[in-house]
Amino acid sequence: MAGIPAADYRPPPRTNAGPLAWLRANLFSSWGNAFLTVLAVWLAYRVISAAIDWAFLRAVWEGPDGEVCSREGVGACWPFVADWFGQFIYGRYPEAERWRVNLTYVLAIVGLVPLMAPPIPGKLWWSIYLIAVFPVLATVLLSGGVPGLEHVPTHLWGGLLVTLVISSSGIAAAFPLGILLALGRRSRMPIVRWLSIGFIEFIRGVPLITLLFMASVMLPLFIPERWSIDKLVRALILVALFSAAYLAEVIRGGLQAIPRGQFEAAEALGLSYPQKMGLVILPQALKLVIPGIVNSFIALFKDTSLVLIIGIFDLLGMVQSGISAQKWLSPATPMTGYVFAGLVFWIFCFGMSRYSQMLERRLAAGGQRAVAKGIE
Repeated sequence: MAGIPAADYRPPPRTNAGPLAWLRANLFSSWGNAFLTVLAVWLAYRVISAAIDWAFLRAVWEGPDGEVCSREGVGACWPFVADWFGQFIYGRYPEAERWRVNLTYVLAIVGLVPLMAPPIPGKLWWSIYLIAVFPVLATVLLSGGVPGLEHVPTHLWGGLLVTLVISSSGIAAAFPLGILLALGRRSRMPIVRWLSIGFIEFIRGVPLITLLFMASVMLPLFIPERWSIDKLVRALILVALFSAAYLAEVIRGGLQAIPRGQFEAAEALGLSYPQKMGLVILPQALKLVIPGIVNSFIALFKDTSLVLIIGIFDLLGMVQSGISAQKWLSPATPMTGYVFAGLVFWIFCFGMSRYSQMLERRLAAGGQRAVAKGIE
């Protein structure tokens, strides 16, 4: 350039902001990263294009039976999902009584949304509603047997209804039981500690499918017939106990991560053991292990499909039942049914995962604000 000595001339700096800078820094920072980026984009294109081709372009959208999905080259068989959608959601619940299931869903949402949305006040009252009021309402609505409501036995329940009943009941029961087991394993009372350790190690050492099989087939042989427990209730109890054992170890990890000074500070304030744990230790421990707790909840939600072994048809069980129906026998039906079930499971699990991440960020931000306020 004119007027600028050659020794002092420098090229203009590269931009450090904007989309191009982000791409250069994260995806094309080296030849190796550039190759991996191109490879990943190519693989994603192949997978997404194949999925779109199967689910939309070559899919069958209308038809009375599986014959329309038996042609060569057919993709998804969506008429099968449409025809069995009611069974996938309600099982064999009487069609005229399905409004009771819908009302139960609404009552659950009415309690969950205010409890999970941070800006809405009254968390204590919404918690009492979900813990004490909603279970009674849900039991009366779903089972019936009271004036004005026809009794619907549990063997007619199925589909997403059973999946949600087992997972929600299991989560609600496993969380407090897991806390008690975690505290019991750290207790100074030998009997309490040994019982807690024995229960946790026994449950963790036996597959859930084995426990379900024993409860369904062997338990009735050891109790009088008049004491027979409903099959769904047995599944609820076992799933809750199984999840509580794993959850106890997650919570125990959070308790061990709390500095000893926190325990000593609570004792110095003269707090009793319940006050120390409930007001000082557990809030910090549970905050640390939110990812592990949510991971246990997600595993519990997916493990509900194992109840099929004892003849309870959850969502996956109803999908398998529909695939086996003579009316919808076709090469495309199984893939379509399993994709639909997988999509439903993914929606619920992904929602729990995203909510836990939001909760982590909110609690972390709250802790930073508290520290900043204390410094000021």
